[in-house]
Amino acid sequence: MLVNLSDVFTSEGKVVNQEITLEMEDFTNGMGTYHIVEKSPIAFTFSNIGVDKARVEGSCKLSFAAVCDRCLSEVPVVLELSFDRTVVSPEAVTEDEDTDADAQSFMEGYQLNVETFVYDEIIVNWPVKILCREDCKGVCPVCGQNLNERECGCDTFVPDPRMAAIKDIFNANKEV
Repeated sequence: MLVNLSDVFTSEGKVVNQEITLEMEDFTNGMGTYHIVEKSPIAFTFSNIGVDKARVEGSCKLSFAAVCDRCLSEVPVVLELSFDRTVVSPEAVTEDEDTDADAQSFMEGYQLNVETFVYDEIIVNWPVKILCREDCKGVCPVCGQNLNERECGCDTFVPDPRMAAIKDIFNANKEV
């Protein structure tokens, strides 16, 4: 969805409050695709803060369906996004060469692309590791049992690889 900000850019002191429903159904990043289970409307406030400059403030709450990175159990990821950004009109971007074009990838001329804006905010606020709980034990590397539910009894001993050369010497001199 596109929101026209031309009135905000051109009218000094103009403030516009708008509530927008997010059309995005899924979020995809380098770790996978996550379905948006629940979403609140985005409450935007657009304010003129100078010539060809506007402030974009707002908030929304999103809930995603995800899996724990250790045990693969389903776990909800809830993000409460709160944002406060300054955007500039296309004329200000061409006049000021110091402005980074990537910093305003969500602007299409005088219009703010809500989907791209929210996507950028989700990327910034996405957790590095999704866990079902802080002390998640994960899964057994031998049988795949979820160790949070019960212990499996598998032998998970991994010998120290630095001792492999010494072990080879002992095995070579072993009498049969």
